[in-house]
Amino acid sequence: MAMTASPPDSWQRLLETTLGVPFTEHNTVEPLRNGTEIFPAMLDAIERAESSVDFLTFVYWTGDVANRFADTLAAAARRGVATRVLLDAFGAKRMDSSLVERMRSAGVRVGWFRPLQWWRPVWSTHRTHRKVLIVDGRVGFTGGVGIAEEWEGDGDEPGSWRETHFRLRGPVVDGLAAAFLGNWLETDEAGPAMRRPTITHAATGGAARIQVVRSAGSFGWSDAATCFRTVLERARERVRIATPYFIPDAACSELLRQAAARDVRVEILVPGPYIDERLARIGARDHFEPLVTAGIEIRLFQPTMIHAKIITVDRTLACIGSANFNHRSMRKDDEILLHALDEALVKALDDDFDADLARADRVDLDRCKRRGPTKRLLEWATRPLQREM
Repeated sequence: MAMTASPPDSWQRLLETTLGVPFTEHNTVEPLRNGTEIFPAMLDAIERAESSVDFLTFVYWTGDVANRFADTLAAAARRGVATRVLLDAFGAKRMDSSLVERMRSAGVRVGWFRPLQWWRPVWSTHRTHRKVLIVDGRVGFTGGVGIAEEWEGDGDEPGSWRETHFRLRGPVVDGLAAAFLGNWLETDEAGPAMRRPTITHAATGGAARIQVVRSAGSFGWSDAATCFRTVLERARERVRIATPYFIPDAACSELLRQAAARDVRVEILVPGPYIDERLARIGARDHFEPLVTAGIEIRLFQPTMIHAKIITVDRTLACIGSANFNHRSMRKDDEILLHALDEALVKALDDDFDADLARADRVDLDRCKRRGPTKRLLEWATRPLQREM
């Protein structure tokens, strides 16, 4: 029988002492589902900006939404809003250069994070995978969405990815701003830090307690890995993981099996037939058989690519942000993770998870065991590459 779940105060104490980052109170957090909710909310916030806009993204590609963001950011700069855009030089390499020029000509300060340099291969492989938007220091957004046509729509068909992003208000926004600034100051566009208005965040009256963790790329341990391992060790009733790229390291695989052994229900939701990285799909399937054998439930989302990055634990804690459950997020890339203690938020995310499960197929253990030598060989061949996935 599973043990009694830890109360919110116990989670807060554990995570603060483990990560050295305090929770803030009086926050509000709203989940935004798919492009139909995410993009209008973000664009509206930029349109309403009065003093500053800071925007950091890994993916900025093509499509109508790419043009809309460039136009809206440019319009903000033209009306006197201090506007900064930071793009990862690898993730946004498919971006149309005319969009960058359009923003810069309007007064937007555009920076590129770590331009690719062949003579600095180790430096270049560590990216910023954070997705952050902060407007006037008062409202912030983070989660998994990229600026590309793949995220347009309602996540119900192959050309429209299933995503969850978050709108936040309260002291948590200061943590998002710090995540932006930590990457911005590395660019040539950095210059002096912009002044922020004095804000009484407690006036938002929100009930959520949130810890902001700025995980940085590392050659070994990172805060993202610490986050994942801590919640898996402490879970007592149920762990639910939604992730587009499921490549756990050996320690996380063992912790997942240990959780199942102590009667914690472990549910993992990953992409099914639709995924943008075929090697990641093959690498994920290399981990299925031992986990399913341990009693872990793995389901494959069928309608489209699922890109949401969410963990809920014991109906009490939500772990949200930009990090995938893979090696890159745990070792290679800069990420932002939020631990939220908010009963209403966790219930909403669990309800979404249930709805997604209804459109997902369960991984069958017998089928795992019967997969042929070709599939096993392909999975084996990905193992040297999984640390880059």
